[in-house]
Amino acid sequence: MVSQSLQDFFFYFKIGWHHIIRADALDHQLFILALAAIYTYRDIKKILILVTAFTIGHSLTLILSVLDVIRFSGKWVEFLIPCTIVITALNNLRIRDFNAKNVRINYYLALSFGLIHGMGFANSIRIILAHDQTIGWGLFGFNTGLETGQIFVVAIILTITAIAFNVFKVRRRDWMFFLSSGAFALSLKMALERIPF
Repeated sequence: MVSQSLQDFFFYFKIGWHHIIRADALDHQLFILALAAIYTYRDIKKILILVTAFTIGHSLTLILSVLDVIRFSGKWVEFLIPCTIVITALNNLRIRDFNAKNVRINYYLALSFGLIHGMGFANSIRIILAHDQTIGWGLFGFNTGLETGQIFVVAIILTITAIAFNVFKVRRRDWMFFLSSGAFALSLKMALERIPF
């Protein structure tokens, strides 16, 4: 028989997974797209570190929110999330050479903007976790599901990138510009629609 802790883990794992994979999670998916736009399969280790930095950032906010240490206005969070995508996409568009120095800033963006995205996660799961006796398993399960979902989205992006490079012979700079411009345009539209004042 499966223990209660393991059942709790899988329950929250599914919530975390669906939070990234579901159709109305476009803002979170666009952020992952903006982060991944400058990478290829050869950079798989770098991008996994990047996604983990994002997970660490939003996990910190999520923990503080669930423990009721901090609270956020939902309207401001919904506005700030697409703003993080706009900034990340603009940062990509300034890159001319894909060396370590030029792409290192993405790690800082992933970690710091993960804090903001964590506010969005917190607002949707705080009530469930706050009444749960196994909050540790809940947070662990949710974050593991979220990380798995993010890696799944990254795998799709990198697969399409590989097809663009190897089949259609798209140049890396052009592909990055295409992905980043698309993420920028969609997130700017979201941000303008969500202005909280």
